[in-house]
Amino acid sequence: QPAVKGLPDLVFTANAGLVWKETVFLARFRYEARQGETPHDDDWFQANGFTTVTLPADDDFEGAGDALFCGKTLFAGYLIRSDATSMQWIGSQIGCRVIPLQLVDDYYYHLDTCFCPLSETEAIWHPPAFDEYGQTAIREHVPTLIEVVDEEARRFACNAIVVGKHVVLNTGCPQLEADLTSHGYTPHTTELDEFIKAGGSAKCLTLRLDGEDAAVWPE
Repeated sequence: QPAVKGLPDLVFTANAGLVWKETVFLARFRYEARQGETPHDDDWFQANGFTTVTLPADDDFEGAGDALFCGKTLFAGYLIRSDATSMQWIGSQIGCRVIPLQLVDDYYYHLDTCFCPLSETEAIWHPPAFDEYGQTAIREHVPTLIEVVDEEARRFACNAIVVGKHVVLNTGCPQLEADLTSHGYTPHTTELDEFIKAGGSAKCLTLRLDGEDAAVWPE
């Protein structure tokens, strides 16, 4: 959708909502600076054939930035920008299992800055961004995990776009590039430092309308 004056973070499309089939659960942004985005997002989704759903009042939810499917499970980052209750409500509407993951480092303020599903059974992640329960839950439910070192995590290496066996990520992440290659993926580096200054990278700039490759949506 076109830019809107006064809403510079509209470029971070991932936060507009969570797409499930032809339904979009709209974001309810925590901070006033982004709350003006939602009416524009709502209009765009409806104009393009989606049914939009507004969450119950007082439940903060920042879209696909904090809600990521890996297989049939919705992994839900909470505390810094989104509420766990909002994720559980969405899970009840979809009919899927939700695993809340508490984020403990303000630098990794959204789940998609420290966790990236690659397929139904694989993901990239940065363990220090999660509390002990979150780390344990991820290890128990995702069979294959690629751990991102601190230096590359700070460059939002986990904030990557996955299309099939291709992964688009920021520059300066050679270890992750090598690990992805060894797991059969083809990394594509793109200079995104200007966006990182504003708190986002590749994944933050996109929202898949047909579902992420790692997602197995319940019927």
